[in-house]
Amino acid sequence: MQIAMISLGCAKNQVDSELMQGLLCTRGDTLVNEHTQADVVIVNTCSFITAAKEESIEAILRAARLKQGRCKALVVTGCLSQRYAAELMGEIPEIDALVGTNSFPSIGEVIDRAVRGERVTAVGEVAYAYEDEIERTPTEIYSVYVKVAEGCDNICSYCVIPLVRGKYRSRRMESIVREVLSLAQKGAREINLIAQDTTHYGCDLYGESRLPELLSQLSQINEVAWLRVLYCYPDGFTPELIGAISSLPRVCKYIDLPLQHINQRVLADMNRRGTPAEISRLLMELRAQIEDVTIRTTFIVGFPGETEAEFLELRDFVAEGWFDHVGVFKYSREEGTPAETMPNQVSEEVKDLRYHELMALQQKVSQRRNQRFVGQTVDVLVEEPWPKGLGIKGRARKDAPLVDGAVYVRDTSASKGQLIRAHIEEALEYDLLGVVAGESSQSDYVV
Repeated sequence: MQIAMISLGCAKNQVDSELMQGLLCTRGDTLVNEHTQADVVIVNTCSFITAAKEESIEAILRAARLKQGRCKALVVTGCLSQRYAAELMGEIPEIDALVGTNSFPSIGEVIDRAVRGERVTAVGEVAYAYEDEIERTPTEIYSVYVKVAEGCDNICSYCVIPLVRGKYRSRRMESIVREVLSLAQKGAREINLIAQDTTHYGCDLYGESRLPELLSQLSQINEVAWLRVLYCYPDGFTPELIGAISSLPRVCKYIDLPLQHINQRVLADMNRRGTPAEISRLLMELRAQIEDVTIRTTFIVGFPGETEAEFLELRDFVAEGWFDHVGVFKYSREEGTPAETMPNQVSEEVKDLRYHELMALQQKVSQRRNQRFVGQTVDVLVEEPWPKGLGIKGRARKDAPLVDGAVYVRDTSASKGQLIRAHIEEALEYDLLGVVAGESSQSDYVV
């Protein structure tokens, strides 16, 4: 059969989509980009916040219209299916099958049953963590995400992840290494390690964090140029982890540190561990011990009870200039979370004002931080052509895919996935502009 995949939500969901694609290709199905040519359409959904749920429902309804043509079955997978199976089946009759976050390995069987005319619900208890025996079909091979764990034990008061992804479950280290080796041999140059909390990797399986050891092992894979660690919980940083990020040449000097706030009362109500003093000490330590480190964070504005004074504390903290990249979210009231019933919910108007104020402030900080690259030569991973400059658009080590800035490089026709060097001539708020200065050598990444 010809199958189209619509993947929504985070990078972890993207990995699930690629695993399903791999399972389907292995059994002989064909993936198609043109939805009208598909016998089966799969919508892999997100339910992290209200906006994501709305986007998922809209995508399902658009896909349902395809059943007026060639499409024989509409299959809905992912977090929305896991959390709202009964509601989806009851309210959207065009859905032929639902597959939860724990059940995607059965995607082939589910599709066969749906095409035969059954309405299938494959949603079970969340306890699965994939291993490398599933042959993934990545959307882009040059830069891929690899999950080191599933689920989360942090139980932040605003977050639904434990409800849809279950408890924290680390993958076996040897399985991760085999998967990265396989992807690298197929052309992956950048490996982005992800979990809901990567710094917790191994604690459940080995009794202690094994992220430093994992980075060391993955650094031995010669085909990989960049290793990037995403979603690091602040209190998970150990001297060993800081040392690994600082000393291993293939590991990007990039820290993704979702802090969510800096006010102690707000952090406590969020059920976030750590104090403002501990966070400040960690930031100083990271800047002191990792040369030219890039630090990214995210904050939530408008959390229940956030006063103007508490927001101003957050604003002043951002103004200190610790962060190269900042993502700001307006608090979303999610059913089933402790924060849903907290008093003093903040109005949408106030959330919007605080969001824009914080983003405008960080824009100035980001441009100031970017200025340090002017006159330098940096490695750039090519992503697409840039016709305006007769060159390419790519990313430096300081930029994670999809969420950070870009580097625009003139006078090169380098191909997607190629590593080149660029001399930086100008720094913008988020992006860098430069001219090609040659091709990167693999020897730059020798351990």
